[in-house]
Amino acid sequence: MTEDRWTPPAVMLAVDLVILTLRESHLHVLLVERGVEPYEGALALPGGFLRHAEEDLTAAAHRELAEEAAMDVEKLHLEHLGVYGTPGRDPRGRVVSVAYLAIAPGLPEPIAGTDAAGARWQRADQVLSGDLELAFDHRRIVEDGVERARAKLEHSALATAFCGPTFTITDLQRVYEAVWGISLDPRNFYRKVQKTSGFIVPAGPERKVTTGRPARLFKAGPRKILYPPMVRPVEPSNAKEPKE
Repeated sequence: MTEDRWTPPAVMLAVDLVILTLRESHLHVLLVERGVEPYEGALALPGGFLRHAEEDLTAAAHRELAEEAAMDVEKLHLEHLGVYGTPGRDPRGRVVSVAYLAIAPGLPEPIAGTDAAGARWQRADQVLSGDLELAFDHRRIVEDGVERARAKLEHSALATAFCGPTFTITDLQRVYEAVWGISLDPRNFYRKVQKTSGFIVPAGPERKVTTGRPARLFKAGPRKILYPPMVRPVEPSNAKEPKE
């Protein structure tokens, strides 16, 4: 009896990047306009195929981000988000994509290059709602990236990176509302923040306001992992957080 020899399937490997930032109090995701088929003219995440068999995955992600959006990759920390390989996700053949995530404040305007006809920041809620269509299965990848970002705000001090050197509790609350996509009750939010020792610490003189009492100023504290975590409310996105 002769054994059938196994032939490896033809699979192409790609990388995709979910880059998130806050702009004008809204969570934004970096998108490019595809300049080639398939989906020429459609919006998509920056990314592409490995250049050669010896290219490292993370190096390929950095290269694609620099080529397609002219981003300074040295200022971004890329973390692995997931692997996407559903058959039929790419009309060019069986393509498996390794997705990376970066969340950072103060990111600049992107500049399109290589096979991207354009690059811009787009509000993430327009992608999540389906109002803005993306090529391939990139909406699903964005959904996973946003969910990872929301979880990070629950368990880490990431939100303080999107505030200035000093900030008010209200400034911090706006970051959580922008990323979580919900409205929060100020009193409950204040209590939750104050429960977490070392999350934020007082930062000198109060900020003057036109009406009412001056607002207390804070700065990021030494704690990077939050315990207890800042757990998200379970209500719909337009609902206020219930009182505890």
